[in-house]
Amino acid sequence: MPLEEQGALTEAVFYILLTLHKPLHGYGIMQGVQELTKDRLTLGPGTLYGALNTLAEKGWIQAFKSKQDSRRKEYIITDLGKSVFQRELKRLEELLTHGKLVNGRKGL
Repeated sequence: MPLEEQGALTEAVFYILLTLHKPLHGYGIMQGVQELTKDRLTLGPGTLYGALNTLAEKGWIQAFKSKQDSRRKEYIITDLGKSVFQRELKRLEELLTHGKLVNGRKGL
C-alpha cells in the first residue's frame, strides 16, 4: 500500500513507532509506552508482539543488530516507518489545530 493511502494509525502503533526511534526490545517498548502515557496505555505481550510482526512485515521497523550478544531481540524504526510516523504526526497536529479553532469559536 502506498504511503499516500495509509490510514490513521492506532494509538498503540503510534506509540510503538515513537519508542522505536532508539533500539529497544519488547519489554523496553512496553515500559516506554507506559511511561510516555503515564500508565494510561498498557500494551500486553500479545498485542505488542502481534503489532511488531505486522510492522516488520510492512517494513516500518526492523530487527536491530546490537553489538552485545543478547538473547533479547531489539527493534528500530526504519526510514519508511519514520515517514509513516511523520505523516501521522502531521495529521494529528491538523486535528488538534482544527479542534482548538472550532472549540474557541463563540456560539458553538
